[in-house]
Amino acid sequence: MAQSLSHIRVLDLSRVFSGPWTGQMLADLGADVIKVERPGRGDDVRQQGYRAKDEQGNETAETSSFLAMNRGKRSVSINMSTPEGQNLIKELVKQSDVLIENFKAGDLVRYGLDYESLKQLNPRLIYCSITGFGQSGPYSHRPGYDPIFQSMSGLMSMTGNPPDQPGGGPQKVGYAVSDLTAGFYAIIGILAALNHRDAISGEGQYIDIALFDAQLASIGHIAMNYLISGIVPQRMGTASPITCPYQAFECTDGHLMIAVGNDSQFRQFVELLGLPELADDPRFTINRLRAQNQKVLIPMLEGVIKTNTVKYWQERLDAMNVPCGPINDFSQVFEDPQLQHRNMLIHIEHSTVGQIPQIANPLKMSATPVSYNRPPPTLSQHTDEVLGELLGLDPAAIADLKARGIT
Repeated sequence: MAQSLSHIRVLDLSRVFSGPWTGQMLADLGADVIKVERPGRGDDVRQQGYRAKDEQGNETAETSSFLAMNRGKRSVSINMSTPEGQNLIKELVKQSDVLIENFKAGDLVRYGLDYESLKQLNPRLIYCSITGFGQSGPYSHRPGYDPIFQSMSGLMSMTGNPPDQPGGGPQKVGYAVSDLTAGFYAIIGILAALNHRDAISGEGQYIDIALFDAQLASIGHIAMNYLISGIVPQRMGTASPITCPYQAFECTDGHLMIAVGNDSQFRQFVELLGLPELADDPRFTINRLRAQNQKVLIPMLEGVIKTNTVKYWQERLDAMNVPCGPINDFSQVFEDPQLQHRNMLIHIEHSTVGQIPQIANPLKMSATPVSYNRPPPTLSQHTDEVLGELLGLDPAAIADLKARGIT
């Protein structure tokens, strides 16, 4: 069965997280994604994370970070600092629909691999650049990693406990959120550009994605709260400044996240707790008032909830259609029956590791379902295959390139 993007070829020159995440999503949708890596070393994340073990329990060269971001691709090693390597990439560009790169702004100009140069070779090319601060502006020259964009975008200023509570202070979100958010925006841009090329213009275009921009855009509703009210958002732990009760509550054996979304749910909730009078208390009758008075309301609720277990409250709240869920660690996440029913944990056969776990793509498509045609590649695994298939190089020519350090 043909997939959504089985007619598309992607040249992935990116490293680390945001660009590779973008390429993996396109590969899941059927694109032929060719990952270009440095000979001998490869993507930086091949040296980051935990080493996967083979079926005999021996450590392999494959790392958890690389395995998370590079499913479905073919790995080709090319030394782009050499003229011969640059020419190989240019020949691949001629046969590609999309190019993804996340070098510092302007870096690829010196190799002749910038958009202005490559569009002369392939006017239909969609060229997507992902950088920390974008291609223009006073910070465009700066390097950056996820924590920088979490901090500068305002995300860390509103994440964490208030200063008067234990552990108070700004906190980083527990994963590289700005990298993956930028990757999602890149995917949207690439798909939109492909549609414009194929349905309207016949020509490619340049896409400039900045992690800083993407992180700010993704928290737009909180930023809008500030822009409309002038009130700077404060750190509130798991609570919300505009909805209440909407936070984690301590139980006898863990914590339960409870999200009461409207006034009728609140009435049911307090009746369950044996506090029905709170529903008619003038301080709590509507959500806006509950949010304003949550320092008074929450201790009343906490006193009851902490007398029983997570399961006890979850079962009763589920029966009342009040949204709630346990705060799981990862030993619990993958035991969740909903996750298992949705097949969100899959296993793929890897050439050196054997069976490796993968977090499945969450897209459920009826006509063009996601498929997992290739595991994350070993370094340079497909160099001979790609150079022979796409560029017509024979084994002797490929061997010569390897001997000279070009591939």
